[in-house]
Amino acid sequence: MLRRQARERRQYVYTKSLEAQERQTYERKRELKNALASGKQLPTELRKDATVLGKDLAFDEAQQEPSAHIDNEYSRAGIYDPKIVITTSRDPSSKLLQFAKEMRLVFPNSHRINRGNYVVKELADACRANDVTDLIVLHEHRGIPDAMIVSHFPHGPTVYFTLHNVALRHDIDSYKSSTVSEQYPHLIFEQFTSKLGMRIRDTLKYLFPVPKEENKRVMTFSNEDDFISFRHHVFVKIPGDVQLAEVGPRFEMKPYEIRLGTVEQTESEREWVLAHYSKTAKKRKLLQEQ
Repeated sequence: MLRRQARERRQYVYTKSLEAQERQTYERKRELKNALASGKQLPTELRKDATVLGKDLAFDEAQQEPSAHIDNEYSRAGIYDPKIVITTSRDPSSKLLQFAKEMRLVFPNSHRINRGNYVVKELADACRANDVTDLIVLHEHRGIPDAMIVSHFPHGPTVYFTLHNVALRHDIDSYKSSTVSEQYPHLIFEQFTSKLGMRIRDTLKYLFPVPKEENKRVMTFSNEDDFISFRHHVFVKIPGDVQLAEVGPRFEMKPYEIRLGTVEQTESEREWVLAHYSKTAKKRKLLQEQ
């Protein structure tokens, strides 16, 4: 079992490295083609490769953009429903336990387990043994939920979020006394237009199964200044209008790291990490194109 996992992991890393080389060659060919089409002088960094790359340009007219390894990570999306496990950090407070219970209702086909004395590696091994597609770990600071980890199995990625302004269902007056619909929800994603934004969007999107058209449940992920606002609504159509009712919970989250392995693989490569201490950190919008 361990040998097979190690072999699959090596194959995954090797495929990713080949993809990076293919992407680099594709970008250089595209720059060369644009320079030749504009009639301008070739950039200095392309002059050495121009003779080699130029021979293949005539045959690359039908070449599509290289596929990313996300095609392999989520190859079963839409065919099989996701199977999600939700747990917490060690010794959770009552508020974190309640938040975990409400998050179980947010994600269809999810199961909540008590953390107990399990270490992260044991959780990951159990997820692989039971064909779990994603593991969600919730963390807190002084009784306030403040972080969420979403790890995709079997090979990653793992996305780390900070949580802000968490409001549980009993804090929302409009729907606290009602039951929660367990229909497969429709999803709304706002302003995830950059390459990183689409990466985060896909990670969140594939946590949910494909909904039926007539379902009346909606999940909204709205990005503004790299803070993703999550809202959960149900709606009813009446003649000439649509009535919305917020279900909860509600919170804002901000991604700060993406790793290419699963949550227990601390040695895995970082795909992206948020750079706080830079002069343009406050001006940049990473999840949408500026």
